[in-house]
Amino acid sequence: MPVYALTIFLSSFLLFQVQPLIGRYILPWYGGGPAVWTTCMLFFQVVLLAGYGYAHVATLLDRWKQGWLHLALLLCALMFLPIAPSPDYWKLRPDDNPALKILLLLLANVGAPYLLLSATAPLVQHWFIRSFPGRSPYRLYALSNLGSLLALLSYPFLVEPNLTLAHQVSVWGWGFGVFVLFCSSCALQIGQVQAAGGAEAVSNSGAGAAAHDAPSAVRPSMASFLLWLSLSACGSAMLLATTNMLCQDIAVVPFLWVIPLALYLVTFILCFNSEKAANRLVWGTLTVAAIIAACYQLVPQHNNSLTTMIVVYLAALFTCCMSCHGELARSRPAPRHLTAYYLVISLGGALGGCFVALVAPLAFNDFWEYPLSLAGTFFVLIVAWRRDGVFTRTSRWVPGGLVTAQLALCVFLAYHVVMTQNGSVTSVRNFYGALKVYADTDTVGKRLLLLHGRVKHGWQYSIGALRRLPTAYYGPESGVGLALRFHPRRFSPDIRQRSLRVGVIGLGAGTLAAYGQSGDLFRFYEINPAVITLADRFFSYCRDSAARVEFVPGDARITLEAELQHNNPQGFDVLVVDAFSGDAIPIHLLTQECFAIYRRHLKPDGLLAVHISNKFLDLLPAVRTQGRSIGYWPVVFRSPENDMAGIEAALWVVLIPDIRFINTPEVSSRADFGSGTDPAPLVWTDDFASLWHILKR
Repeated sequence: MPVYALTIFLSSFLLFQVQPLIGRYILPWYGGGPAVWTTCMLFFQVVLLAGYGYAHVATLLDRWKQGWLHLALLLCALMFLPIAPSPDYWKLRPDDNPALKILLLLLANVGAPYLLLSATAPLVQHWFIRSFPGRSPYRLYALSNLGSLLALLSYPFLVEPNLTLAHQVSVWGWGFGVFVLFCSSCALQIGQVQAAGGAEAVSNSGAGAAAHDAPSAVRPSMASFLLWLSLSACGSAMLLATTNMLCQDIAVVPFLWVIPLALYLVTFILCFNSEKAANRLVWGTLTVAAIIAACYQLVPQHNNSLTTMIVVYLAALFTCCMSCHGELARSRPAPRHLTAYYLVISLGGALGGCFVALVAPLAFNDFWEYPLSLAGTFFVLIVAWRRDGVFTRTSRWVPGGLVTAQLALCVFLAYHVVMTQNGSVTSVRNFYGALKVYADTDTVGKRLLLLHGRVKHGWQYSIGALRRLPTAYYGPESGVGLALRFHPRRFSPDIRQRSLRVGVIGLGAGTLAAYGQSGDLFRFYEINPAVITLADRFFSYCRDSAARVEFVPGDARITLEAELQHNNPQGFDVLVVDAFSGDAIPIHLLTQECFAIYRRHLKPDGLLAVHISNKFLDLLPAVRTQGRSIGYWPVVFRSPENDMAGIEAALWVVLIPDIRFINTPEVSSRADFGSGTDPAPLVWTDDFASLWHILKR
């Protein structure tokens, strides 16, 4: 008995430890956006399905063949260690399909170990039934989920802060080796179970598990299979859609991957450990309340706090999954049908993942999968309750009330879609997110805005001279405006030396090109090809600029690294970091390693301007520390909002190599030199970046 429990616990721990590990490993290579994690989750769900399928087929073999087949595959999986992918081969290139390349990377590096780990829980539970007839295997399922939960929670709080990625890969590899030993022991034991009584153990296990594990031992109907599939798909879709909603507005980091996934697993643990924990009345009521709160949160005018937003989204996820997984637990079959049951659940999870990761980016021009997942979950729950006879045991108004609530939810979501598209000139969505060009009128005049989710990434007025006006976060008094207007080279006695080479990471609407003068070069690095298309089609900043403007597609960090490898430093006078992912700069663009790359592309007197305006995160300590690591002095510029000029309040840090820039009166009068106190440094590297210390309270 202990070896079965240890094997299942360790397999689940390793299974869910490798998910944030490998996701964190490859995040900087693929732009640092939410879709990186969503694509990883899709892979994990599909391979989980394959693992459960293998386990189901393996149970059709005799016990001796099952054991030796699994043992052979375990030994083969050891050849995939270590699981660290090679950056030289797997880093994203401009012509690559990012989602496809991520899937191929994961298949080549973690595919085999993950497949065997996925198959362990159902297969070892099947062996447990053979070895211990009459004992319920579903407690082992709860133990499996406990191991998964501990793996997820330990990663952001223990593993990531204390171990480099190289050490994480090494420790995981040794853990997999220990798992192979435990699982091999189970495989050898099952082969030694006497044939006499083996078949009897299987047939008796359903009866011996008592009514708690299954109401009957009959073969599940097609309706049961479809219900399991739908409930599992809804839970999976809610998980990934919720993660997308959180990451697009905060940051793409393991912590925001792990918490939703941990809550998802907690619901499995609670529902499969005790039916009392999944009380239908309690969780059904809470699900309705949470869906209402989530709908309120979706309304763009409701600018709630970070805490409120996280609580609402996570509460909706948790209650929906508790209701879905509670119905799954109540409808589970006799243990003899255990592997088929797990196979259908994993198939539903994979379908939910495919919907969010593959179908939604192609079919929708915004993040409609979240409201659709809410509506779909509520509908499937109503079907499950009706099928179980709930409506015959309650007041007559309950069925009508639920159907009315479903219709109201659909009407609201349709209204939400229509209202969010109101004023939209065009919308587009791809791997890197949802973009919208939106037309409206403010106190200055008519304008076009470029939106990424709810975040404004620049706008341009459409009338006369206003078209050339730098707006939004890039006004003349902003840190970047001052850097481009008052760079020491602008005052060179030789007029031929006054032109600037400017690099900009993140194109947006191309607003910064408005500062271009004759002889200047503005070189924009942009990972999202849709941004380049929209900026060129709907905004004229780049076309109207007096400077020569270049567009470099692809991830800026990878491109800048490649330019250095080809001995082609750009020699920028000003390098601007303004690459937003939702409401935050991607973390991999703020590490020490990346700042060292920036430094090599700057001239000796070059300025590095970093945009850190953010509703939720205080990025100043990280930027200040990374700037000092390359020998630069950070100067903070807080520019106020000016509605009459179309200017948003902005926070910029300009990192300078000497004092010539701030000696200019126009610059020094606007600089924020702080109180003189020097806060504790916050070192971010490619191996470690923590959000805990920079969350705004």
